[in-house]
Amino acid sequence: MRTIIVTILAFLVAASVHAKTLIVYYSYTNNVERIVDALRTQIDADVLEIEPAEKGLDYAANNYAIGSAQIAAIRNNPDDAASYPAIDPIDVNLSDYDCIIVGVPLWWSNMAAPLQTFLLHYGKEMDGKKIGLIVSSASSGISGVEADAKRLIPGGDFLTPSLWIKSSQTSNAGSMLDNWLTKIDYDRLSSGINHISTDPDEKYTVYSLSGVRLLSDVRSTTGLSTGIYIINGNKTIISK
Repeated sequence: MRTIIVTILAFLVAASVHAKTLIVYYSYTNNVERIVDALRTQIDADVLEIEPAEKGLDYAANNYAIGSAQIAAIRNNPDDAASYPAIDPIDVNLSDYDCIIVGVPLWWSNMAAPLQTFLLHYGKEMDGKKIGLIVSSASSGISGVEADAKRLIPGGDFLTPSLWIKSSQTSNAGSMLDNWLTKIDYDRLSSGINHISTDPDEKYTVYSLSGVRLLSDVRSTTGLSTGIYIINGNKTIISK
């Protein structure tokens, strides 16, 4: 019987520790692409680039008039898919990922329109997933981009803080990303290990990592010291 329990727990641990990350980004001036390239050297993640369906547009012309018009259209009617610019077809299964990091430039105080299009179509598939946000801009703050992300991913579990990298800081993106990953505790997120504190209203069944059952159907884990256990089928850190 103990062999069966250990085998089941090993399967559950294996399922929990292989949390996968997707980086999805849009970049026109290549600042975001450089940031993503730096991020890929620090974490193991799949990468998806969003590209507008209409090619050859000079977004920088006339003080970014095209981007300004796209953002205005979205602001005027954010619930109408026709307000958003078309993007190239996407081939991604978001159910494969536990964490999604969005890299995007700021346009006129909002999220760049092509990335908004992607999130309009796929944001609801991100319910319950960890969402990290990295924003590149020349000078403006990023609160409008954060608001767009939360509007388009209403069920996302957003990691805080978001990371704002000004255009002038792109060359220093590596150290800024490193600090940000520490702040959002990315190592724990990518390991699939959860944290738990005692909740008197929840019942727990607790095993050691070797498969020994320590507690059965109890309402408190206060008798256990700080450490890593299998609790209700998940590899968990008990923190006091």
